[in-house]
Amino acid sequence: MSVDGEAVRLKSEADEPGWEVDPDDEWGVAVIATVGRQLKLRREAAGLRAAEFGRLVGYGEDMVYKIEAGKRIPRQDYLVAADQVLHAGGLIAATWEDVKKVRYPKRVRELAKLEAQAVEIGVYECNSVHGLLQTPDHARAVIGATQPPYSPDEVERMVAARLARQSVFERDPAPSIHFVLEEGVLRRPLGGTMAWRRQLERLLEVARLHNVVLQVMPMDCDTHSGLDGRIELLKFADGTAVGRSDGAFSGRPTPDPKHLRILELRYGTIRAQALSPRESLAFVETLLGET
Repeated sequence: MSVDGEAVRLKSEADEPGWEVDPDDEWGVAVIATVGRQLKLRREAAGLRAAEFGRLVGYGEDMVYKIEAGKRIPRQDYLVAADQVLHAGGLIAATWEDVKKVRYPKRVRELAKLEAQAVEIGVYECNSVHGLLQTPDHARAVIGATQPPYSPDEVERMVAARLARQSVFERDPAPSIHFVLEEGVLRRPLGGTMAWRRQLERLLEVARLHNVVLQVMPMDCDTHSGLDGRIELLKFADGTAVGRSDGAFSGRPTPDPKHLRILELRYGTIRAQALSPRESLAFVETLLGET
């Protein structure tokens, strides 16, 4: 393709890792298949061949076919361009609201939905910086270090899903959010020095939000009630709650009041054993100065 005599390279699969449809996600498969079918019907009604349409929206012919067949998740710029080319009056562009959710794994969508509804979120994280706090580079380093390794497409898909959950910080009214992170986690510069500096800066930024409390569990504490692993507690406006812990109730989410009382006791004790919010903020600032 050329514009005013200059060659323009059309986007292909290699340009867009992480936009495949998960075949085990029934809802996602149905959404992308429906959008793809509508795109194909409108393209054919407009009398455009796939290659010609692809040139108009800036994508290769193969990508057009895969999107229309429901095998690839279309990006927002593709839908906006298709809407303009096909004179759809905003109907195609509007499908992005559902399409964007499909890119994120089903399990993550379910977690994000709960986090979006919670009025209080409490987290004790012992192995890594919690996903709600991770920068893109740190998330990529954490996910990329998994063994056996994920494919580059899978890594990008999971990073995007993790970052999307962070919209919880933009909610109005804002939920009350508490984090307790292990000191050892904050001394492990995953992703390299510059990426780690950005991660520490992000922790400080979030910790200064009016609705967020960040605490650090020091390595020199002589008692620790979090040795059974991560704890997550989410409470909702109707008085219900759900929680999970790596070392309790098979690690599965539980709404059982008896189970929740146990998790709340453990989490409350961990918070009492950790550094105060003021001490924790100063600790992270010191680490940043040393990095």
